[in-house]
Amino acid sequence: MDFRSTRTDGGTHPDRPSLPDGQSPSLPDAPSGREVHPVDEVLPPLKLFGTGLQHVAAMYAGVVAPPLIVGAGVGLTPGELALLISASLFTAGLATLLQTLGFWKIGARLPFVNGVSFAGVAPMLAIAKEHGPKDALPVIFGAVIVAGTLCLLAAPYFCKLIRFFPPVVQGTVITLIGVSLLPVAVNWARGGNPSAPGYGSVRAIGLAALTLVAVVLCNRLLRGFWQQLSLLVGLAIGTAAAFPLGLANFGAVQDAAVFALPSPFHFGAPIFDAAAIVSLCIVMVVSMTESTADMLALGRIVDREADEPTLAAGLRADGLATALSPVLNGFACSAFAQNIGLVALTKIRSRYVVAAGGGILILLGLFPVLGSLVSLVPQPVLGGAGIVLFGTVAASGIRTLAEAGMESGGNTVLVSVSLGVGIVPIAAPTFYDAFPEAVRTLMHSGISAGCLAAVLLNLLFHHVGARRTPSPIGVQPWQSSPHPPTSGS
Repeated sequence: MDFRSTRTDGGTHPDRPSLPDGQSPSLPDAPSGREVHPVDEVLPPLKLFGTGLQHVAAMYAGVVAPPLIVGAGVGLTPGELALLISASLFTAGLATLLQTLGFWKIGARLPFVNGVSFAGVAPMLAIAKEHGPKDALPVIFGAVIVAGTLCLLAAPYFCKLIRFFPPVVQGTVITLIGVSLLPVAVNWARGGNPSAPGYGSVRAIGLAALTLVAVVLCNRLLRGFWQQLSLLVGLAIGTAAAFPLGLANFGAVQDAAVFALPSPFHFGAPIFDAAAIVSLCIVMVVSMTESTADMLALGRIVDREADEPTLAAGLRADGLATALSPVLNGFACSAFAQNIGLVALTKIRSRYVVAAGGGILILLGLFPVLGSLVSLVPQPVLGGAGIVLFGTVAASGIRTLAEAGMESGGNTVLVSVSLGVGIVPIAAPTFYDAFPEAVRTLMHSGISAGCLAAVLLNLLFHHVGARRTPSPIGVQPWQSSPHPPTSGS
């Protein structure tokens, strides 16, 4: 059903002929009530839990990786490191609930997962090196609070950039999101840690291949609810196979604490350092760009376009969650693109499913022993599943590009150059190492680099020097049409 053409306001449907005066429709033809968009559908409890857990399994490694890296860089003890990881899970759950359920003008109210942003890891390690172990985390948390406040205040202005994101730009950025994440899946498939023994071994890659085949076969052979859980079933099969191969064990479960309540400012009161604030504010702008692109991608996948109010509400949620996370020892929060691939793969568009995942994340943060059960899934297993997830995002972008009028020469140049610019940091991660820190932060992400190139080229081909057609609502024809004209047409 195309929900965009469904009338829910009680008015006369434009495609339905009106009846002569004095006649009324028969009961079978009477409206049965307001249609519920799949995004707002509430599934039964068992389905909510199962599909929500699937989202958690897809994002768990991404949530725990930044605190692991930063905590090791700061020199935390194992107990302090466990606390930092629990705090990241807890705040990711709160941020996800804020995005999916929302209140007032905060929260995109889409199946949008939030978690710890990986974009800030390098700057945070630099801050830790400069300030030493004692003050590192307080300085980082102070900078994160200011960066989150910046995002919260800038959201209503930043969202206006949507006018520079016609379908050709959206399709390019969505494709880059998937392509940028695929190397992450490949690294996971090899073991995740290049310095660890067995990295890239036949056992690790074979386990990833087994998981990939299991996910594909489950998606092809299962039906109904079990087909929607094909990723979770594939992860379970891969994890079960990992134990006899020696790639998984229960050590983490035995050592995990049962319960841990977040302690506000456990590592000390925040310290506001100017250089650290500038560094993480730049990271926040990059995260806002990526979150905008992710919301546009998700809106297309769930058939509820992300307009200006939706983008503003989503960015406000990012900012508020980021500003409050350091209080509970968490870091900056932003979108998790891998979960967009899961929505596209399972075709479950309900935001309440992702909200259930947010609730599970909160429980994992409060009960580390539960989090350790999820951490049993080895990196190669996640890598095999990640190839399906991230490839699905790229396929969604290609589908959007197919609707964007690629017969236009300007659009062809836009897509080819933007994809090329976005793939540079993926193919050569050290390409921008000689540039200033601000440039490195922006261009080290293939998503933000390609997004910037696509927006600038769209301005060049479709705005600068283009003949403007008067419009009563101030929208250029190519912004709403799937076939944008060439420059000067």
